Amino acid sequence: MKGLIFAAGLGTRLYPLTAEMPKALVSLAGVPMLQRVIEKFRDCGITEVVINTHHFADKIEDFLRANDNFGIDIKLSREADHPLETGGGLVKAAPWLDGDEPVVIHNADIYTDFPLQDMISRHLKSGSDVTLLVDNRKSSRQLLFDGDNMMRGWINLNTGEVKPADADVSRLTQKAFGGVHVINPATFLRRLVADAAEEVFSITPYYVSVCRDMKISGYTPTSPYGWHDIGTIEKLRAAENYLLSK
Repeated sequence: MKGLIFAAGLGTRLYPLTAEMPKALVSLAGVPMLQRVIEKFRDCGITEVVINTHHFADKIEDFLRANDNFGIDIKLSREADHPLETGGGLVKAAPWLDGDEPVVIHNADIYTDFPLQDMISRHLKSGSDVTLLVDNRKSSRQLLFDGDNMMRGWINLNTGEVKPADADVSRLTQKAFGGVHVINPATFLRRLVADAAEEVFSITPYYVSVCRDMKISGYTPTSPYGWHDIGTIEKLRAAENYLLSK
């Protein structure tokens, strides 16, 4: 099984921690975030991982070499000129990810402790093209799901914008996306590559654009779990406090 870790971000909101290192190597309770995601992947049977890089890419390469790639096959998808965002990054990494098995995608700046294998199993059983980690967390931008937990749209709660424009929000449930995806390369990834008209784009608007003719399901762990975005110093400290309290 294969995985992709998004690690090309500049980490400007984590400055000064990112003045001399990439965001993915910022430590959470003494362990670099990238290492946490790699080990999470490895522990659930993922043996081939692609990591997209940009900011201080050489330091990520040095870190992996010093740790012997944590015992798995790791390839780097370098975005040398500029970050390609999540959609463009996935398209660039696609040649390494194609195949028959699902691909797990995880943001390097997201900490979670739910059982990833359960999400993969649910994805396989559902026959979905894409499965997204979602929950009831507060966010100004929410994905919309029907009674069968299939994605049907998106809403910006600050502006009231809804996509698709004719989505019946009153009949749909709002859920926040948690930065972990499981995708089917044979259906979703190949279509994404064929559809990509721009080099730099976010994956979420693409999910919205195809949610009516592809099977995109939501997954929420059944047991309580920790979820933290470490995109700012304050959020990093909150995640560390959570780990210390366990």
